[in-house]
Amino acid sequence: MVDKKIFLYDLAVTSLLRRGVQRYLREWLDYHLAAGVEHFFLYDADGSEDVREILKPYLDSRLVDCFPVAGENMQVPVYNDAVRKFKFACRLMAFVDTDEFIFPKTGATIPETVDEILSRDERTVALAINRQTFGSNNLQTADDSRGVLERFTRRAPTDWFEPPTEDTLPAGNIHITTIANPRFVRAIVNPHFAYYFDGRFAVNSAGGRVAHWGNEPVLADKIVVNHYIKSRAEFLSANDDADAFVRNDRNEIFDAGILSYRKLRTENYRPPKSFDREDYFQTLEKILLPAARADTPEEFFAGKLETFLTCRALAGVLRRSYPKDSRGRFMEEAALRALNRTHFTRMTFAEIMMMLNALPQILVLPYPIVKNIHQNCLNFVRQLLNDFQRAARWDRFVEAGNYFELLAAFNATIKTGDD
Repeated sequence: MVDKKIFLYDLAVTSLLRRGVQRYLREWLDYHLAAGVEHFFLYDADGSEDVREILKPYLDSRLVDCFPVAGENMQVPVYNDAVRKFKFACRLMAFVDTDEFIFPKTGATIPETVDEILSRDERTVALAINRQTFGSNNLQTADDSRGVLERFTRRAPTDWFEPPTEDTLPAGNIHITTIANPRFVRAIVNPHFAYYFDGRFAVNSAGGRVAHWGNEPVLADKIVVNHYIKSRAEFLSANDDADAFVRNDRNEIFDAGILSYRKLRTENYRPPKSFDREDYFQTLEKILLPAARADTPEEFFAGKLETFLTCRALAGVLRRSYPKDSRGRFMEEAALRALNRTHFTRMTFAEIMMMLNALPQILVLPYPIVKNIHQNCLNFVRQLLNDFQRAARWDRFVEAGNYFELLAAFNATIKTGDD
């Protein structure tokens, strides 16, 4: 297990900000901070001055990073962008819309709940959480004097589901929201679901495997995602689909449990730790100095690739943030030497794919050990190409070929730098 102390954030949320989000954004941010989120990677498709004004205190407090984005159907692209850029910054990453509120039923924080479920099997790398759909409470218009959670307290039955038809998409509570270890994500293919490296998978709150965008039967005992369609006017201002409103406007069951949870978590809220370079340097030293000893046995490095990749990423942040402090460069090179030694252990397929996915950030680094890492990864890819060709797994053969081309492109650069 990777030491939590080497991540900048324990749990981060990635979300796309759509038009009209300013009315609800502050409540959504504050709720999830109280529930255990430490950071937000927000992609702003709204672009309004109101959104920027709301986000300013969160940006100033370094609770939010916000990136402008333009275009239609950008949710999956921005989720993949966040995984690629920030997978070593946060231990867990949740992919959440701003009309969704993650609600642990036990009163624990979100990461505590996720850890309890995922700890049962080391192969599990993501939690798939069923939604609970909250209707309009028969409200026609908005009431900005109260928040979303106070206004909408009636929902559909727990197991509500409507299958797709020729004219409609599926509706109901089998839809999932994902919280994942982003370092094992192969690709986000759906706003609700990701593919993971072979041998790793997502589970529901009971520990059962979840292999697509839905989980059935719906589970709502430990953790759910409350999904709010809001009043008729609010829904139509964002979606322009009256039929979808009618289909999702379910109000049969009163459920205000999330209000009690928010009160509990707010009373016990502790702000995320501030960035303390001395603490981070001490943690890196504790992990990397034993790895730097020539007599450290091979067994020490087995299963630690994820740890050393994360150490490398943290050391890189320290090197760039404090260029006059030589410890950042020293720790980054030490982490690279340590992860190079993991290549001579019995690595899992998931570890090899994690290593290959990290190559773009590693191959450009100016350390002699990068040449060894480059050669090891070439050997990995050659073996993968042979294995995939023999098994006629042509999608993976093409994927491995892409890594081979990347390594070949850097080959001349590395040789030139070594001269």
